[in-house]
Amino acid sequence: MKAAAARVRLAQLTAQHLRRRRRTVSAVDPATCEVIVDGERRVNFCGNDYLGLKAHPALARALQECAAIAGCGSGASHLVTGHGREHERLEAQLAQFTGRARALLFSTGYMANLAAVTCLAARDSRIVMDRLCHASLIDAAHLSGGELKRFAHANVPAARVMLEGAAAPGLNLLVTDGVFSMDGDLAPLPQLAQLATQADACLIVDDAHGLGVMGASGRGSLEHFDLDSTAVPILVGTLGKAFGCFGAFIAADEDYIEWLLQSARSYIYTTALPQPVAAAACAALTVASAESWRRERVLELAARLRHGAAQAGVPLLPSPSPIQPVVLGDSDRALRVSEKLFAAGFWVAAIRPPTVPRGSARLRITLCANHSEQQVDALLAALVAALRATPETPHAAA
Repeated sequence: MKAAAARVRLAQLTAQHLRRRRRTVSAVDPATCEVIVDGERRVNFCGNDYLGLKAHPALARALQECAAIAGCGSGASHLVTGHGREHERLEAQLAQFTGRARALLFSTGYMANLAAVTCLAARDSRIVMDRLCHASLIDAAHLSGGELKRFAHANVPAARVMLEGAAAPGLNLLVTDGVFSMDGDLAPLPQLAQLATQADACLIVDDAHGLGVMGASGRGSLEHFDLDSTAVPILVGTLGKAFGCFGAFIAADEDYIEWLLQSARSYIYTTALPQPVAAAACAALTVASAESWRRERVLELAARLRHGAAQAGVPLLPSPSPIQPVVLGDSDRALRVSEKLFAAGFWVAAIRPPTVPRGSARLRITLCANHSEQQVDALLAALVAALRATPETPHAAA
């Protein structure tokens, strides 16, 4: 793209209130969820550190101790010289945590999703996917060469029709998020698992936002619905959200994981996750399992916010998770409300297309186990004031 064309497109984004900008975080107070962002102290209500583990001393200690022995980087891909003892330990711990035969580490959730779909789909496969699935899953379907069909969000009958029309039973995929990152709701996993069995399709669940939070012991959306590896053969998870670290994994049976190791381009042709990060992730899994109060706390805070919002007339999407979106519709209003909240001391991101569908721009409020009740109540009061002071813009672009 030439510079002139880039300028035109940037101007269009600005006019549509869709241009994004980065904010720089220079300090974090994990005990209060306060950050120094662009030089100003704000309470963070838009991160994904649901359990408050990002700055936990046990994680920092594990990272430092491993770095002193193994160094800061892995130095190569897993299949050359980059695979170390901490990777082995973390994969074993993840397999046990998810109740799977084996797990395989990836550098990012994006890369894990690329592998999960592209290594299973064939040219004559049909990939039936929830319309609100993460962008990485959509990209994976396109890269796989299979036929992509997207059904209306959580609409199992629509998914059924799409699978029944597939030409190659046994090669088709049914794909969904576990907890949807922008809506916070759970996929109808029991019904999707039943459909996959009936249609002889493989169900893939990306539970990036469910693991660590949902379920009686924090093992995610599958535990929440009491589904095992037979019902959901392929589980994708990340380590950079509830577990406060970095990286991702796929957990499945022995043969599928071995096939990924042999064929997944996003695993083979990239540098391995640094061992110190893997060591920190092991510590995170241990802390999350031992300190169940973190999961209970963040869900209690989400319920508190929902109760207060209902009393104040603030419409939240139906979500049992730490993700509590306020859909405002047009991007301009979402930005203006976000800016008012920032001025009031709260960092709540405005989420706009193409991250969410056109006409559904929103504030994505997220809770952390380290938030206080007083912070939640103060945020809600500021939100009510900001919404009242920011009326809808007639005929505004989404």
